[in-house]
Formats: sequence, C-alpha cells, structure tokens
Amino acid sequence: MAVPIWVNGDLVDPEKAVVSVFDHGLMVGDGVFETIKSVEGVAFALTRHLDRLALSAKRMDLPEPDVASIADGVRRCLAAAPKWPLARIRITYTSGPGPLGSDRGSDGPSVIIIVGEQKPFPATGDVTVVPWPRNERGALAGVKSTSYGDNAKALAYAKERGGGEAIFENLAGDLCEGTGSNIFIVTGGRLITPTLASGCLAGVTRALTLEWYGGEEADVPISALYEAEEAFLTSTTRDVQPIHLVNGTALPQAPGPITLAAMKAFAERSAADIDP
Repeated sequence: MAVPIWVNGDLVDPEKAVVSVFDHGLMVGDGVFETIKSVEGVAFALTRHLDRLALSAKRMDLPEPDVASIADGVRRCLAAAPKWPLARIRITYTSGPGPLGSDRGSDGPSVIIIVGEQKPFPATGDVTVVPWPRNERGALAGVKSTSYGDNAKALAYAKERGGGEAIFENLAGDLCEGTGSNIFIVTGGRLITPTLASGCLAGVTRALTLEWYGGEEADVPISALYEAEEAFLTSTTRDVQPIHLVNGTALPQAPGPITLAAMKAFAERSAADIDP
C-alpha cells in the first residue's frame, strides 16, 4: 500500500511527492529532522519531538516551524497509513530552495512528513567504536541536522565490522553517542549516560529513561565502554536495547539487571502515557 506523504501542507501520493532540486536540504544539508515512533497508528511523545524540532531549527537559525500544522500533518499521514504495530514517522524541515552555494534563499522552508513500517530491533545490539570523533564544540553539536554524512559513513564502517550501530567518542576522548542513539553504561553499579556537553543529541528516549528509571549524567572516557558491566542504547525506534558486543568483545551481561529494570520501567510507563 502506497502511503500518502505530507509535503508543505498537502497529502500527496508518493510518486507526486517532490521538492525542488534547489532545496538546500538536498544541496547542502541545511535542515533538521525528527524521527517519531508510532504504535498502532498513534505517535509516541509527539510533543517532545516537535519541541526538539523547533529547538534544532532555532539553533540553525531557520525560521520557526509551525508545529501545530506539522502535528496535523502527522495525524493526517497516520490516518491514511495502515495501523502497523510499529511505524516510523520522519519529519524533515529545511531552509527551502536556495542558490548554488551555502547562502539561503528567500522562498521559505520545506516540510515533509513520511510514515513507514518499522521492524523491531534485535533483542540485543552489537556496537563498533569508530575512529572519527564528534566535535562537541561544533556549530551543529546537539542539533538533529539533515547533515548526516558522518553518521552514514560511521554506520557503514560499523556494519562492515559486524556492528549494528556505530559509537562515537568526542574530541576530549569521552564517550558520546551512536549515529542514531544515545548510550548508557553500568560501571561500579552506577548507571551513567554522557552529558549533553559531550556533544550528544538530547534524545527523547534518553530523557524519558532518566526520568522514569534514573541514572547519572557524567562524562566518562571511551575506555569505560569497553570495561562496562552492562550497557544499552536508547532511541525512538529501539526504546532500550541491551548491548551484547563492543568491537566484537562480549560485555559481561546483556541484558544485566540494571538494563532489565530500565527496560521494564520504560515499557510500562510508555504504555501508560503516549505523549509524556
């Protein structure tokens, strides 16, 4: 079934869903995006995701997005899609058409919403630490930007080496994040996730895990991942996923008791509140 796509306020068939070839989201990656989970046709944590979309746009000096209109577009796309048990909603917001360079145009932003089925992630995940650091002092640090080339390269590197996700350290040599996930480790019985100052994205699932289960935000060296007692990834589409292998070496437990408790807390609370 072809699911209609929302483009600049209109639902259109996929073969008619087009944006200009001069759109700067395509030309120079000048845009932001959100990925949102849908459960049985209902978006999860939509308000938090739209708040983060607006924050990313602000940090990139893009016009403020009309989040009410985008929320309506999400609902219209979901109403037209099958009621999949799990689906992925992708919202892309760019600076719109512009010249052949980095200067922005004056036509206004482009907004695209797509819904597609999401297959569940494996029960445990394997990760590969990549050799390229995140720049925690960069202009796009903490922004969910469409400039995703480094993530695509890193994920391909990880998969070539048997990993399902790539893990970055930052310029300080500290643990940072995955290409599309945040990371938690257990060391000395403490549950730790990198601070936002590390350059990681302020993940929605990361925040909910801290609120619903607990944990500490602390900067730790990348070596802490290799020495962890347990570790897990969080993201919108995977929720809480235990890490089994780090660069091919098994962690002591996957999942361990703290990971299991975090998984249980997240599953119960998210089932009870669709827009926390």
